Amino acid sequence: MLISISCLFLAGDGVGAHEAKTGWRYPYACCSNKDCREVPARMVNESAEGYVIRTTGEIISYDDKRIRHSPDGVFHWCSISGKADTKTICLFVPPKAF
Repeated sequence: MLISISCLFLAGDGVGAHEAKTGWRYPYACCSNKDCREVPARMVNESAEGYVIRTTGEIISYDDKRIRHSPDGVFHWCSISGKADTKTICLFVPPKAF
């Protein structure tokens, strides 16, 4: 029985997570298997207060815990149900140029 419970935990570790186009997996806490996608850089502006999501006008401060590092150097936006007019769950941001 202990072996079956262990197998369930191992099998469920990555279940439901979906991938970015370049192959890295969105964390389940951000995506729920449907909420994340790559977005063009023009969709996210920077202001003195933080990142501005153009479609919603939402401002996410630079120290917000929803800001994540983008492993492939492009923006990825996770919003409720993956819709363009809902709040941000996570925002993956590429590193700034030196």
